[in-house]
Amino acid sequence: MNTDFSALELAPALLQSLAENGFTVPTPIQAQAIPLVLQGRDVMGGAQTGTGKTAAFGLPVLHRLLESVDLTQRNRKPQVLILVPTRELAVQVHDNLMTYAKHTKLRMAVLFGGAGMIPQEQALRRGVDVLVATPGRLIDHMERGTAQLGEVRIVVLDEADRMLDMGFLPSMKRVLGRIRKSRQTLLFSATFETRIKQLALEFMIDPVQVQVAAQNTIAETIAHKAHPVNAAQKRDLLVELLARRFKDQAIVFAKTKHGCNRLAEYLEEAGLPALAIHGNKSQAQRQKALNEFKAGKVRLLVATDVAARGLDIPNLPLVINYDLPTVAEDYVHRIGRTGRNGSTGEALSLLAPEEGGLLRQIQEVLKAPVEMEIVPGFEPSRPVQLNAPIPKQPQRQGRAARPKHATAGKQRKPQGHTAQPRKGGGNTGSRNRRGSGSGFSKS
Repeated sequence: MNTDFSALELAPALLQSLAENGFTVPTPIQAQAIPLVLQGRDVMGGAQTGTGKTAAFGLPVLHRLLESVDLTQRNRKPQVLILVPTRELAVQVHDNLMTYAKHTKLRMAVLFGGAGMIPQEQALRRGVDVLVATPGRLIDHMERGTAQLGEVRIVVLDEADRMLDMGFLPSMKRVLGRIRKSRQTLLFSATFETRIKQLALEFMIDPVQVQVAAQNTIAETIAHKAHPVNAAQKRDLLVELLARRFKDQAIVFAKTKHGCNRLAEYLEEAGLPALAIHGNKSQAQRQKALNEFKAGKVRLLVATDVAARGLDIPNLPLVINYDLPTVAEDYVHRIGRTGRNGSTGEALSLLAPEEGGLLRQIQEVLKAPVEMEIVPGFEPSRPVQLNAPIPKQPQRQGRAARPKHATAGKQRKPQGHTAQPRKGGGNTGSRNRRGSGSGFSKS
């Protein structure tokens, strides 16, 4: 593994930006992926959020642009397209790339729904080298003729598994069908399930797979705990827990948009100011809430799974699952907001007796039991049954319908026993071979 970024032979302008921001040693995914991308290889990168994957594809892509783009030419067309599943991730990736390219003259634009089309059209007309976009808004611009992809030579599919979960496969295929077959394609995903491999077979050529951790790896610095409680008492227990941790910031996950709103209002009434973030909020409202939370101006953020991936919130100590996710892998993405970069964190779940089956799924993913602790005064009326049936999985939020097949939420055989919580504390398709051109030929 390389000892520092200078050993990766990146452009001096990029190394200068890295040094100014205190980045000296590449993370494992960066050390493995950057040399391969620089060689022009198609790469499948397996990495959870928080591992530095944006730099893993962003730095070598920017380096290749600096080698090939005529920066004196005006009205440049995009040569790099980065597709992401959500507005928040689009903004974050764009901001990170702007930081890396600070000392260059590369131009970037970001396209996402919930924002005006005209400013985005103006940015495209001024000329763009790197385009970061969500699939739906990109297609809107393609239909208007404002986004022209004929010169794109590198495509990045970031959080490809999430895009598939959100039903974006038809949109992804439509976009990729408009881009030259001689492109370089980079795919990053938290998992390499069957659907991801099928996508790679159809749109990539001889991809190199790099994986920095086992699929669904959970940070060892996160402590997991479940508090059994009747569903009707969950809100009061949440207030109790947050009042005890009055200095700590926390994200509270609920399963519905309306549930988020109601829960944030309830916390406000209890003297615990909170902001809600979900798909019905405008982009401006969502970004404002995130900015205030990251700046420490608000302590509590109540969110649906729209906020579970791609958000980089440094040193977040606590994540609370007010509602357990119906897909166990979503638990991994939720709690991935805490325990990042070696810091410690806690994942607390409020567990109604009828949610035992959901906890069983989570324990199977964790490959370890979750400690059960009853909070005095909030004793459930009946025990939690781990062999309880799994609730029907709801429709995913997204622009398109969720694909009919999905492997994420498969059930395993019930274990058939009752959890015994204890009182008290405790921590615990094939394409033609590529041609060459503009410095993007295969090595």
